[in-house]
Amino acid sequence: MSDTWLPSLLTSTPEEGFQLAVKLSRMGVKTTQPDVEVLHRLRPDYSQNADSLTAASQVVAINFQTVAAANGYWR
Repeated sequence: MSDTWLPSLLTSTPEEGFQLAVKLSRMGVKTTQPDVEVLHRLRPDYSQNADSLTAASQVVAINFQTVAAANGYWR
Protein backbone atom coordinates (compact mmCIF):
# COMPACT_ATOMS: atom_id res chain seq x y z
CA MET A 1 0.00 0.00 0.00
CA SER A 2 0.99 3.57 -0.59
CA ASP A 3 1.81 6.10 2.12
CA THR A 4 -0.97 8.39 0.93
CA TRP A 5 -4.03 8.96 3.09
CA LEU A 6 -6.30 7.81 0.25
CA PRO A 7 -4.83 4.76 -1.45
CA SER A 8 -8.24 3.61 -2.75
CA LEU A 9 -11.97 4.26 -2.67
CA LEU A 10 -12.62 0.53 -2.34
CA THR A 11 -14.05 -0.67 0.97
CA SER A 12 -15.34 -4.03 2.18
CA THR A 13 -18.70 -2.85 3.49
CA PRO A 14 -21.09 0.08 3.18
CA GLU A 15 -20.27 1.06 6.78
CA GLU A 16 -16.56 1.29 5.91
CA GLY A 17 -17.61 3.26 2.84
CA PHE A 18 -19.54 5.72 4.98
CA GLN A 19 -16.54 6.17 7.29
CA LEU A 20 -14.41 6.86 4.22
CA ALA A 21 -16.98 9.43 3.03
CA VAL A 22 -16.74 11.18 6.40
CA LYS A 23 -12.93 11.17 6.17
CA LEU A 24 -13.09 12.61 2.65
CA SER A 25 -15.36 15.37 3.92
CA ARG A 26 -13.09 16.17 6.87
CA MET A 27 -10.02 16.21 4.66
CA GLY A 28 -11.83 18.63 2.35
CA VAL A 29 -12.36 21.04 5.23
CA LYS A 30 -8.78 20.60 6.41
CA THR A 31 -7.46 21.29 2.91
CA THR A 32 -9.71 24.31 2.45
CA GLN A 33 -8.79 25.78 5.87
CA PRO A 34 -5.39 24.46 6.93
CA ASP A 35 -5.13 26.82 9.93
CA VAL A 36 -6.17 24.65 12.90
CA GLU A 37 -6.60 27.69 15.13
CA VAL A 38 -9.15 29.17 12.72
CA LEU A 39 -10.97 25.82 12.48
CA HIS A 40 -11.27 25.59 16.25
CA ARG A 41 -12.36 29.23 16.56
CA LEU A 42 -15.13 28.76 13.97
CA ARG A 43 -16.36 25.38 15.23
CA PRO A 44 -18.77 26.79 17.88
CA ASP A 45 -20.49 28.86 15.18
CA TYR A 46 -21.13 26.12 12.65
CA SER A 47 -21.72 23.36 15.20
CA GLN A 48 -24.75 25.27 16.50
CA ASN A 49 -26.13 26.27 13.07
CA ALA A 50 -28.74 24.02 11.47
CA ASP A 51 -27.93 25.23 7.95
CA SER A 52 -24.22 24.55 8.44
CA LEU A 53 -24.91 21.07 9.79
CA THR A 54 -27.26 20.32 6.89
CA ALA A 55 -24.61 21.48 4.41
CA ALA A 56 -22.00 19.28 6.10
CA SER A 57 -24.38 16.31 5.89
CA GLN A 58 -24.88 16.98 2.19
CA VAL A 59 -21.12 16.91 1.59
CA VAL A 60 -20.85 13.56 3.40
CA ALA A 61 -23.79 12.21 1.37
CA ILE A 62 -22.18 13.27 -1.92
CA ASN A 63 -18.90 11.65 -0.89
CA PHE A 64 -20.78 8.49 0.12
CA GLN A 65 -22.42 8.39 -3.33
CA THR A 66 -18.96 8.53 -4.88
CA VAL A 67 -17.58 5.76 -2.66
CA ALA A 68 -20.67 3.60 -3.21
CA ALA A 69 -20.37 3.93 -6.98
CA ALA A 70 -16.67 3.06 -6.82
CA ASN A 71 -17.60 -0.09 -4.91
CA GLY A 72 -20.37 -1.17 -7.27
CA TYR A 73 -22.85 -0.43 -4.49
CA TRP A 74 -21.44 -3.50 -2.66
CA ARG A 75 -23.36 -5.96 -4.84
